[in-house]
Amino acid sequence: MNDPRIPALLVSHHRPGFYFRVLQQGEVQAGDEITKLASGPEQMPVADADALLYLPGHTRQQLLRALRIPALSPGWQASFRALLDGGPGSGNAGLALTSPPPAWPSFRQLTVAAITRESDSVISIRLEDPKGAPLPAARPGQYLTLRLQPGDQQGSMLRNYSLSGPPDAGYYRISIKREHDGAASGYLHTRLAVGDQLEIAAPRGTFILDDTHAPVLLISAGIGATPVLAMLQTLAEERSDRQIWWLHGAQNGPNHSFAAETQALLASLPNVHTHVYYSRPGPNDREGRDFDSAGRLTAPQLAELDPPQDSQAYLCGPTPFMDEISSGLAALGIDAAHIHTELFGPAPGVTPGIAARPARPPHAPAGDPGSGPTIEFARSDLAIPWSSDYGSLLELAEACDVPVRWSCRTGVCHTCETTLIAGKVAYSPDPVEPPADGSLLICCSQPDDDLVLDL
Repeated sequence: MNDPRIPALLVSHHRPGFYFRVLQQGEVQAGDEITKLASGPEQMPVADADALLYLPGHTRQQLLRALRIPALSPGWQASFRALLDGGPGSGNAGLALTSPPPAWPSFRQLTVAAITRESDSVISIRLEDPKGAPLPAARPGQYLTLRLQPGDQQGSMLRNYSLSGPPDAGYYRISIKREHDGAASGYLHTRLAVGDQLEIAAPRGTFILDDTHAPVLLISAGIGATPVLAMLQTLAEERSDRQIWWLHGAQNGPNHSFAAETQALLASLPNVHTHVYYSRPGPNDREGRDFDSAGRLTAPQLAELDPPQDSQAYLCGPTPFMDEISSGLAALGIDAAHIHTELFGPAPGVTPGIAARPARPPHAPAGDPGSGPTIEFARSDLAIPWSSDYGSLLELAEACDVPVRWSCRTGVCHTCETTLIAGKVAYSPDPVEPPADGSLLICCSQPDDDLVLDL
């Protein structure tokens, strides 16, 4: 039975395992008689419901039928609704939230058309097509991956930067904070010039503004304003009448990026609530003009603002800030599924059934390096030659302590679905259903050539 295909074969041959919900506790043993007491509406067999989620061919009629079953758990209901809403190329939206298909594969050259100072520590870079053609529209909240080559003596670096300008303007704008000892940000701040060209991957990401009419909370700290600013740009372009809350924290006026821009955008909208916090106001910063409150935005202050419970919330900033504000929003009664966060670094791993271990910085694996294609983990700033000693890209990532998410490890559940920025892979075993365009399943894939993964 040591065959990695077994789980996929059981699912694809309509032989799923399942659990009974316990209504009354008691003792049960093998051989006990099972008596059916009643039939529920729709009378959909367990095998059919399982196949509807895990196998290709999610017909609208069957999805609607399943959603009419009262006993269906909230988790399964959410998965079936996601399948109903999923568009072409979205893969199995019921199992994994994935980035929309990228506008182009791998990297392409874009020209630096302008560099603008936004604050003492932040610049914006405008990127255009070298031939003047309009660039494909992004989704509000997405990011670009840059491959940077600071110098001949230094290898290339991969960095993700959120789009901060109008997503459909025909050009892209990213904004970069100068980090202490940051090689990439230092290069972009001090050596990049108008007219230079950069290698850019297409816009990606799942931190995307929803298209409902619910109140929207745009909450950020510092450079975390960039993706929610793109969302604000979109809302302003649409002349949205949604209730919009702009909550932002900065250190002081000289470090308050996009202050005039956001004020103009907010002034153009009819239903706005705004509150700006300065943690250390400067001598020229005036309360009521430049900011609304001294100090940091915290959960207790958020409670005092009393945002609507039916809001869609979008948070970006330092991880402790997002953790506190997320908890504060949940305590106010906002559904956890409506609280969206954007991390600039690696996402936390998910390893079900295995006790959490102290996090270690990503590193090269032990032993001699491989001789195969180069695998670049973009968020972990790591490039490793592939070795056939590893059965899958998941195994390589684990050997490098790159944070990963997985569950089945055999191509069934899509928990490990990851954005593929560049390259091609092969599958062994084959997944039950292919991933979304521009994504891959790392648990059962091996590289066909050099890869860049959003991990």
